[in-house]
Amino acid sequence: MRSSILAAGLVAVALSAAVTGCSKQEAGKPTGPIRLTYSVFFPPTHVQSKLAVEWAAEIGRRTQGQVSIEVYAGGVLTKADQNYQGVVSGISDLGMSAFAYTRGRFPLLEGLDLPLGYPDGATATRAANAITLKYRPREVDDAHILYVHAHGPGILATKRPVATLDDLKGIKIRATGLCAKIVERLGATAVGMPQGDTYEALQKGVADATFCPIETLKGWKQGEVINAVTESQCIGYTTAFYVAINKRKWEALPEEIRAIFEEVSAEWVPKHGQAWNQADADGRAFATELGRQFITLSADEQAAWKTQVAPLLQEYSANSAARGVPGESFLKDLLAEITTP
Repeated sequence: MRSSILAAGLVAVALSAAVTGCSKQEAGKPTGPIRLTYSVFFPPTHVQSKLAVEWAAEIGRRTQGQVSIEVYAGGVLTKADQNYQGVVSGISDLGMSAFAYTRGRFPLLEGLDLPLGYPDGATATRAANAITLKYRPREVDDAHILYVHAHGPGILATKRPVATLDDLKGIKIRATGLCAKIVERLGATAVGMPQGDTYEALQKGVADATFCPIETLKGWKQGEVINAVTESQCIGYTTAFYVAINKRKWEALPEEIRAIFEEVSAEWVPKHGQAWNQADADGRAFATELGRQFITLSADEQAAWKTQVAPLLQEYSANSAARGVPGESFLKDLLAEITTP
């Protein structure tokens, strides 16, 4: 008799716990801290990594500790070109890297990196983020994009001075994604590699030059292994970087926590843009201190360089149409964003 009463009591306790648990789930309240991992390809000392750490800390603060995000910088969790797939497959819960590092996977978003004459990092970041979130293309349906940022206009950093298109013949230039096509249109040879491998490639002669935002001359110390900078802003391209979260993890978050993620992410977009601008200024100062030569293209050369890369825009629109992707309208909206004050 006593054992029957005890058994009945245990069943009642179990049912009560189950009901309580269901009530918590139905209310969308987490039963404990939500721990997430964040893979960032930038080195820990880079300002963009620091912003990622600050973003994660702000999420933790505004959720009153309900969310804890551990940042793994420098590609230690997933390499730059494996970052997005790492988010999709759950190797990391969040990731930050460049769309360009997985060439061909993002046919619409490739348009962000075209040589459209981006004037600075703040403009590139604002425009790239706005257009990505507006279109939310199917190519990123396997994850959830929180926000996008983009560096300032690319310049050409070289081992030997380049002042004309003729100077580019026969040289190997580090470039990724659509930037590689820019290199080919200019008559040079593109060598693909993540930013983290560029210093050694320049040092050992695997590459003779690199197309990059000027910030990399300090941020990645590449100013130490080049001798000249060609001011090629006339064909100012950018590289767009995503901050993505695993789709299942995103959908499992309570609604109020998702709202906090979106709120903080929106606030961090201009922070990244301003950081790119400041980093460009710091990169220029670093190269100047090292005594590197700065070369301004003549008006004729600027026109020639623009002419050489112009077909890339038409090619992008045509290829997008063939793939059933709205590249033409995407490009039109992007250009409007870039020129908006």
